[in-house]
Amino acid sequence: MIRLKGLDLLALGFMTFALFLGAGNIIFPPSAGLAAGHSLWFAALGFLLTGVGLPLLTVVALARVGGGMDRLTAPLGRGAGTLLAVAVYLAIGPLFATPRTAVVSFEMGVAPFTGNAAIPLFVYTVLFFSATLFLAINPGQLVNRVGKFITPVLLAALLVLGGAAVFAPAGDIGTTAESYRNGPLLKGFLEGYLTMDTLGALVFGIVIATAIRDRGVSEPALVTRYSMIAGAIAALGLSLVYLALFYLGATSQGIAGEAQNGVQILTTYVQHTFGTTGSLLLAVVITLACLTTAVGLTTACGEFFSGLMPVGYRTVAVVFTLFSLLVANQGLTQLISVSVPVLVGLYPLAIMLVALSLLDRCWVSPSRVFIPVMAVTLVFGVADGLSAAGFTDLVPVLFTRLPLAAQSMGWLVPVLVTLAIAFAVDRLLGQRRLASDAG
Repeated sequence: MIRLKGLDLLALGFMTFALFLGAGNIIFPPSAGLAAGHSLWFAALGFLLTGVGLPLLTVVALARVGGGMDRLTAPLGRGAGTLLAVAVYLAIGPLFATPRTAVVSFEMGVAPFTGNAAIPLFVYTVLFFSATLFLAINPGQLVNRVGKFITPVLLAALLVLGGAAVFAPAGDIGTTAESYRNGPLLKGFLEGYLTMDTLGALVFGIVIATAIRDRGVSEPALVTRYSMIAGAIAALGLSLVYLALFYLGATSQGIAGEAQNGVQILTTYVQHTFGTTGSLLLAVVITLACLTTAVGLTTACGEFFSGLMPVGYRTVAVVFTLFSLLVANQGLTQLISVSVPVLVGLYPLAIMLVALSLLDRCWVSPSRVFIPVMAVTLVFGVADGLSAAGFTDLVPVLFTRLPLAAQSMGWLVPVLVTLAIAFAVDRLLGQRRLASDAG
């Protein structure tokens, strides 16, 4: 039986950290910290639950079933599982995450010099996605080399940025925005959705388990254990990054109080602290990191959809890249505002899928529990998503009166009630079957 040593586990942990570290992880904590003000620690705790805790649990759940998302959704049936997988891949692909990589790098590296005008954004996104498509269709060793080079540089930049945020803040902690005054913990919890890391973990969680098996580990219990250790190392790293960036945002109200998103907060702080040279270096690092992320997401979506439909990988890559180009030209603030309702509707499904999978030993027949619980989660999650999008007229009044409905968490109580009923029915039918078999 092969066991991994300490250095192997550390390397695995850094690999996992690099998988999760993307543009969203860097731009959302500062904006949440800016709005949270004096409530930043409660908001940060909520953010860590969805931005760190849920992805870690997802990695563990995938390691336990020994496969990818198809294994996790097996109790739902092939059709429902495929639909959920399609929704996840579209969210982390051409709908939100891939366009976001282009817009974040534009606002970080180009917008400070050209402004947020439509023409510079269009020219930049055309160049960005041309490079993305070229690398996605001709991966070779170039992407790996860029990734291996950029990850240490990005880590160094974050270390410097985090250290500056803690030891050289731009000012005192600011006031708390209206949206964070009531329930900063829940507000931070919902803001953590925007990282999309739980959805990302559903897609590449299998990569971690495969990396462990490639090192010669075959015992399922050890694969799960090492996945948990690697996830814990990544979770610690992400937590430190998030907390430093939260503090950076909370102490930057004096210089970035009018900022509309996290990129503008970061660029203002870096310009204020390090000058133009620091801004240019950070812009280059973020741009390269975003490019490698875009290539990875395009490749993953291309492989998934070309396997699902009678369409070639290159065709999928071209179509999705062109679609991402169109979405990216909506601008970062608009892109974020549109993504929030979708994530509010989709994230409860991911949360319950992972939770039910981790509790699989409690079910006699997983399908009897998964199907009703996920169905109710879908209905109430969609209702919360419609409310978050402003379509309250389409949501029944009863739904809006549920506990936590105002915080886009109205799905929680109905789902927990459904889970309790499904658990009782599952146990009762299981006992009857055992009794009939014994008879």
